[in-house]
This record gives sequence, structure tokens and C-alpha cells, in this order.
Amino acid sequence: MTIENKNIVGRALAGLVDTGDVDTLASFLSDDFLHHRSDSTTSTKDQWLAAVGAALGPTAGMRVDILHLLADGDHVVVHSRRRLPDAGPEIVVVDVLRIADGFIAEVWEVIEPAAQAAANAAWWDADA
Repeated sequence: MTIENKNIVGRALAGLVDTGDVDTLASFLSDDFLHHRSDSTTSTKDQWLAAVGAALGPTAGMRVDILHLLADGDHVVVHSRRRLPDAGPEIVVVDVLRIADGFIAEVWEVIEPAAQAAANAAWWDADA
């Protein structure tokens, strides 16, 4: 199941990352799909697909590099680095996806601007 779930996510992201193909991504999402952000907002399938299309669509200009695609049971983790268009900030994103019945049912997303990584990790520095 772990390998198949990883393959589902890989196929769902392939067209999106390469061409901005939101329709292919949509075919991998369950009807009751939910997207969760770390600010406690949640969006539905239609709301999320609209946002993804605006950010990653063919004319949007965001570049996405998938660094890691890891799976364990019904969860798949995607670690990516994204470059926003028009000299926008570079961001690092971790998405945790839950697969149910062969579809992506939920995604939890954590985003951090790469330029702020050191400052955001300062609490971890025991010498500070």
C-alpha cells in the first residue's frame, strides 16, 4: 500500500509541476478532499484547486522542485522548494497527504520562506 500511495501522489504532482495541469491533479482528489494550512484555515477541493491553479497554472510562473517524496502507510510526505514568480521569495514546503481508497483525501501544508529559516530556528539554538 505504501508504494501505491507514493505512486498516486507522484502521478498527481507530475503534470501539475511540469505543466500546471490542475485537471489531472483534480482526478486524484477525493470528492470530500480537505486542505489544511498551519494557520488553521481549511479549504475544500474546489477552493484548493482554484488556488493551486492561480499559483501553478501555465501562466502563473511558480517553479516547484520536489526534493523528497516519502510514504508510510496511508500518508505521503512531499518536501519541496518553490520559487515564486517576479523575483518573489523562495519558499520551502512540506505537505503531508492522506490517501484513502486510492484518492488523496487530505493535505496538511507547512510553508516557510527560505530567507527566514535561520531566524525561525533561533529558538532551537541552545546558546542563544
